[in-house]
Amino acid sequence: MAPTTQSLTVKVVVQVVLALVAFAANSLLCRMALTHTSTDPAAFTVIRVLAGAATLSLIVVARKRALRGSGSWPGAVSLLTYAVAFSFAYVNLPAGTGALLLFGSVQGTMIITGLYQGEHLRTLQWVGLLTAFGGLVVLVAPGIHAPDPYSAMLMAVAGMAWGIYSLLGRKQGDPLVATAGNFLRAAPFSLLLLPVVDSVDSQGAVFAVLSGSISSGVGYAIWYSVLPSLKATQAASVQLTVPVIASTAAVVVLNEHFTINLAIASAAILGGIAWVISGRNRR
Repeated sequence: MAPTTQSLTVKVVVQVVLALVAFAANSLLCRMALTHTSTDPAAFTVIRVLAGAATLSLIVVARKRALRGSGSWPGAVSLLTYAVAFSFAYVNLPAGTGALLLFGSVQGTMIITGLYQGEHLRTLQWVGLLTAFGGLVVLVAPGIHAPDPYSAMLMAVAGMAWGIYSLLGRKQGDPLVATAGNFLRAAPFSLLLLPVVDSVDSQGAVFAVLSGSISSGVGYAIWYSVLPSLKATQAASVQLTVPVIASTAAVVVLNEHFTINLAIASAAILGGIAWVISGRNRR
């Protein structure tokens, strides 16, 4: 019996939710590994990248697609840069704040690139962009709740690297196969971190494997499988929920505090970016 339109809609919604939760879980798993175990960021990165490469390769092979020649070296470099900066940023950065900085930097990189390439924004879109920038200022402004500046800078680098990776991905035919190829290309170079690995324990290694295999590998596989069912604006908009999911889960799982600064910054950054995205859709 052919599935009904309603059942397809429910399936798409479930897949989208699973993918977004998986993406948010990366922040939680990394933070848990660095604060609740003796595993350091270098070890976490190596294990995460290797686990992601293995899982994505198995998924691609299981779907009978070719891995040979997939991915690109610029994609692999940007992927590894993101993974390294992401892990080291979370040494002194709360999960919710880190997720918001990461997401804001990713979207900011893509929007600024669009402007550089000649894209024009409406007046309301400029208002949204300036609102998002103001939220970022509120988030990192000096004060009792200000994040560690070095960690914040590293997370911004991670976001810019992922933004570049996303832009490069537009030129790839099959994003899942390309992502698997980029992980495979990045995996051996992640081993260059081994000399700076200070410590790792079994629990931290499990968190890293879960981050690489489930949150990254399976999460990307689900996301790319459901992406054709979404409009570009829908896909961009639903990703606005990732920092919210991460922040909420961090309060429950890691006992982190949801500060007024984070609340204001979240509303400004996510709302401003949503305004820019919706303006693109109207155009």
